[in-house]
Amino acid sequence: KTEELAVDWRKRGMNISLFRPRLIIGPGRLGILEKLFKLIDWNFPVPMIGSGKNPYQFISVFDCAEAARLAWKAGVPNEAYNLGSLNPPPVKKLLGDLIQYAGSKSLLIPAPGWPVKRTLDLPDPTTMPIMDPEQYPIADEDCLLDVSKGKRDLGWVPQYRDEDMLIAAYKEYRAKKDGHAVHAAHVPAE
Repeated sequence: KTEELAVDWRKRGMNISLFRPRLIIGPGRLGILEKLFKLIDWNFPVPMIGSGKNPYQFISVFDCAEAARLAWKAGVPNEAYNLGSLNPPPVKKLLGDLIQYAGSKSLLIPAPGWPVKRTLDLPDPTTMPIMDPEQYPIADEDCLLDVSKGKRDLGWVPQYRDEDMLIAAYKEYRAKKDGHAVHAAHVPAE
């Protein structure tokens, strides 16, 4: 719908650059990750939709902001840009590294995609879904956004790695839980 509205407003003379981000991670954006982090802190099993062999792409809030800045600098092109990290690792490695970093005894439990997704489709009586309905249908698929158009048109290249973003989010979660100040420090990939 947003893209349809953009087409209408472009016809009226407005320049609109659209961004299609993967799961945005950054300070203040724990969202669904908080549920994952609780499982890890409690040493509970961590279910995966599917085998975990597929990559799952994130995007840093800082990379999103940089894409918007570069689009502004480029005159707000009437284009749509995919925003995602480069070379995301498989889910199993991403979550396994997080569990190891956290010093948790959690185990990764692969679960067949189809029945898990159908279960997640059911209405949740607490109105707090376990996973965002936009995320779980593709959780076991190779769904990677091609971000080359942003590089070609804007000179935009994502700087943050999925592993670093997830660990930074976990650090933020722990700091909040422990009552410490949270610093917006992400380290870009080299």
